[in-house]
Amino acid sequence: MKSDRLLSILLLLQTRGRVPAAELAERLEVSVRTIYRDVDSLSATGVPVYAERGRHGGIALLPGFRTDVTGLTSDESRALFVLAAQGAHSALGLDGALGSALRKVMAALPAPHRPAAELTRRRILVDPDRWMSPARGAAADLDVLHTAVFADRRLRIRYRHSGETRTRTYTVDPYGLVAKAGVWYLVADRRGRPRLFRADRVAAAAVTDAPVRRRAGAELAGVWEELRRGVEDRPAEVAVRARVRTRRLDMFLRISAPSVVSHDGPGGDPEAWTEVRLAYRAPGAVRQLLQFGTDVEVLTPEEARRELARAAAQVAALYRAGRGHATRG
Repeated sequence: MKSDRLLSILLLLQTRGRVPAAELAERLEVSVRTIYRDVDSLSATGVPVYAERGRHGGIALLPGFRTDVTGLTSDESRALFVLAAQGAHSALGLDGALGSALRKVMAALPAPHRPAAELTRRRILVDPDRWMSPARGAAADLDVLHTAVFADRRLRIRYRHSGETRTRTYTVDPYGLVAKAGVWYLVADRRGRPRLFRADRVAAAAVTDAPVRRRAGAELAGVWEELRRGVEDRPAEVAVRARVRTRRLDMFLRISAPSVVSHDGPGGDPEAWTEVRLAYRAPGAVRQLLQFGTDVEVLTPEEARRELARAAAQVAALYRAGRGHATRG
């Protein structure tokens, strides 16, 4: 711990020039007294570090001292800081490690590249979650999944499938973890076939003593691509043509993006209609269009119109029954 802290102090000073002892203490979560002891330790090892007292004082290195370990170009350094903004580190408990790594990278950069990297960190923010997405908690056993992936051990999980209340128990061979749009997935083989498990549906996980049994030549990126295409490229059973009130078109396209095939360009009148074409994998899926009320009308096929009419009638019947009936029991 102390050696890591000493290196962090050295790199911070190398990056910033002069840093108040109180700021170092706050960033490294130690006391100011500990910082001064660490400065003495650095000095004893030959690092030309010194402390200046007073209002404008602080801890500093003698001019010209640095430890250069770089090779990164300006674009490469900026790319690292954008990557670091994606926020996947929290779920893996790596926030502290990320902060330490970025300090080391910043200190190792050639001086001309540092302003661009710092500006990228301050000006670019990547939020992977979609608008109006509910907060999703990571699986309680995400750390266990992480351990199994890096230890190359088989996993025994209790898993709840979508739409089910009970869990099933599986023994799987993990390839790795994937974060997609704010959701973590475990990519693994079960009985030699690739499977995808949402981490927030893993009720429990245990690392076994058995070594992982992966298919020869299979790697995480390839298995993920195969599974992703299996989800996204399933043939649509229902082709739907609809019209959307132009003033609601932008929101409609954001919410219904996975189902939209194409749409006409919006006209100038916000109360006019814009035609859209959608594709659904099951007839019942068109019910999601009811959330737009009378701002969306399905034109074809007749099967989809009947499905929406049935759904609207069921909703009307539910509310006609009265509040007491709906809440009874």
